Amino acid sequence: MVSKVTTVAFQGIEAVPVDVQVHVGPGMVAFNVVGLPDKAVAESRERVRAALSASGLALPAKRVTVNLAPADLPKEGSHYDLPIALGVMAAIGAIPAEFLTDFVVLGELGLDGTLAPVTGVLPAAMGANALGKGLICPQSSGGEAAWADADMTILAPGSLIQLANHFKGTQVLSRPVARLHGNAGNLPDLAEVKGQESARRALEIAAAGGHNLLMTGPPGSGKSMLASRLPSILPPLTPRELLEVSMIASLAGELGEGKLTDRRPFRAPHHSASMAALVGGGLRAKPGEVSLAHNGVLFLDELPEFSPQVLDSLRQPLESGEAVIARANHRVTYPARIQLVAAMNPCRCGYLGDEALACGRAPKCALDYQGKISGPLY
Repeated sequence: MVSKVTTVAFQGIEAVPVDVQVHVGPGMVAFNVVGLPDKAVAESRERVRAALSASGLALPAKRVTVNLAPADLPKEGSHYDLPIALGVMAAIGAIPAEFLTDFVVLGELGLDGTLAPVTGVLPAAMGANALGKGLICPQSSGGEAAWADADMTILAPGSLIQLANHFKGTQVLSRPVARLHGNAGNLPDLAEVKGQESARRALEIAAAGGHNLLMTGPPGSGKSMLASRLPSILPPLTPRELLEVSMIASLAGELGEGKLTDRRPFRAPHHSASMAALVGGGLRAKPGEVSLAHNGVLFLDELPEFSPQVLDSLRQPLESGEAVIARANHRVTYPARIQLVAAMNPCRCGYLGDEALACGRAPKCALDYQGKISGPLY
């Protein structure tokens, strides 16, 4: 028998439908997963086997083949565990297959049958809503899924047994509630700054016009302190911006407890950050700091200490508002409309112009230090 369960693969912030096709038939006893799975997906067969056993179900002594279609699309991540498990349960008759046709499913299984949170639940919920389907996701991720649409059906069980009981009618799963993070009182606020009239005025102008900003001054003059308070005078996120920011944060696994926030993001990577960390990339082409700061502020402290190649990689996102990550087998685009704020010392010692504290190489050290930043970025 063949059963089908719908899940998603992620291309940027877009959720692409994937059919999990499970066939249980005669042949040598085996459990195979095909369709370009990565290591995490290939290992799902062991988690599924253990989770089904812990839930009181044993795999039959038959050949189980799982195909992830389309087969030429790379599949990455652990969120394929739950759709594979439900597909196996439907194929052996443990649950009616027709119950799964109206849902997109994702979730990671523990060996005891519990469901662990996964990344990308909000984009998956948006994709499921576009398909006219509901969503099945882990309980801890249900809060972010509820933001996709107030009318769509969302099931957020804590374990495989709870979901099976819901389909049997012996347990009812309530719809998760969409929640926002409250604005904590300890967030940096520009109202706390006393004095610094010129710097405050520069921040106000930059906030009003969405301008990029470079602050230059000696150590301890308050550059980092002022930059961290810029989001406090930026307007709240619009509903559309809120969803865009939250979808990126969801893919990066940075939505705590499934709660969204209407405060604009503020990202301040260390100057040792690599190009992949800043603009995105890596084996799974994850969003970088420039995308995580989308519709917010990217703050680069000690600007000349960043690698020149890393700084130049920001030129394209700043011009187009997108971070494009090209690989041999796929191409991913993440939104990256940011307000760039940077801070730097006037020279390496930081005290250019102060005869008492400046080093003996001044002013040549200032030219060398500032020369690390390319002209186009200026």
